[in-house]
Amino acid sequence: MSRLGQTSLGAAAGLLIDRVVGEPPASAHPIAEFGKAMKHIEQALWANRRLAGIAYATIGVTIGAAGGWLMKSTATAVAVTAAGHELRQVAMQIREMVVSRDLPAARTELRTLVGRDRSELDACNITAAVIESMAENGVDAVIAPAFWGAVAGAPGAAIYRAINTMDAMVGLRNERYSNFGWAAARLDDVANYIPARIFATLVAMLNQQQGHQIIDTIRQDASSHPSPNAGVSEAAVAGALNLKLGGPLSYQGVIEERPFLGSGSRPEPNDIEAAVRLIDRVEIAAVGVLVLIWFIDWLLNQGSS
Repeated sequence: MSRLGQTSLGAAAGLLIDRVVGEPPASAHPIAEFGKAMKHIEQALWANRRLAGIAYATIGVTIGAAGGWLMKSTATAVAVTAAGHELRQVAMQIREMVVSRDLPAARTELRTLVGRDRSELDACNITAAVIESMAENGVDAVIAPAFWGAVAGAPGAAIYRAINTMDAMVGLRNERYSNFGWAAARLDDVANYIPARIFATLVAMLNQQQGHQIIDTIRQDASSHPSPNAGVSEAAVAGALNLKLGGPLSYQGVIEERPFLGSGSRPEPNDIEAAVRLIDRVEIAAVGVLVLIWFIDWLLNQGSS
């Protein structure tokens, strides 16, 4: 069996482990420890210059590579760096809070999914934020860790999560991080470029009746999103569920005139459940594709032996 066959099977196993077990406790989660370490490194290196941010990102990638090398197992690395189980669980918890009209609790829980200002969000905008996060994290927390695990084994999955974590910490468009966070943000754009398009392809394949609508929504709306990858994944979900996502939002009191994605209706709480089912099916399909790659590799090796 080739290395690609081995790592593909390991990545599939990692996604399945996350589905069954979920994430480690926060007190023992390697990603949480990485975040703490990078916070100290930021304090030591911060300067309003891209060069300082490049040094920060280089250290983070190195730590990620070392962590993946120490884990050795692709399955373990993907299980640790994926978070589909937690993503679906939190989304459904927020749905129940919105349905019961406990909007303050829903806004509080929403902080685990999004960084936007939440204090003024109504039920519709809370719901939209959850579904948009499901779409974006369907890439960040499911497809991308598995993709990079299959491509580069345990170090690939760990480096990806290091990049994604650094982007969440410093890849922000504000005065402090516009220069310092530039390298982390650009690395994240590159790391998610192919996984975002794999995600959109799987969404279209799993929703063939809406296939033309999904493709049209991506073509018409994705490029207007500030992220080259979140725009693709959110547009795909908007097309699949016939929703209108996006629109203006606020970060730290600053209004961002985000575009609308899709031409359907604005989301309602039950649409969260539909989005959870969609992301769940995408993850299962990803496992199937990874196992198929392993099986084809096995057949090829059988034929050559």
